Amino acid sequence: MKTVGAYEAKTHLPELLERVSMGEKIVITRHGVPVAILQPADSSRRRTARDAIDRLKQFHRGKKLDGLSIRDLIEEGRSRAGSIRH
Repeated sequence: MKTVGAYEAKTHLPELLERVSMGEKIVITRHGVPVAILQPADSSRRRTARDAIDRLKQFHRGKKLDGLSIRDLIEEGRSRAGSIRH
């Protein structure tokens, strides 16, 4: 487990987060005394972007409002936005 001082952690946080995202644990110290541990989040709670997209697609299937699909509503909004004058 890598150990870094608080100042180094502050100045190199993006790099440390990248290492943690790859599975590494990092101890942060202040004056040589451990004060925190950076570690990967519980992977069972993380969802990928692909999961989110798939869930949105599944949600939108078959949804209608007074016979209009979500696509119809989007197109209606676009046509109304184009006709608004300032």
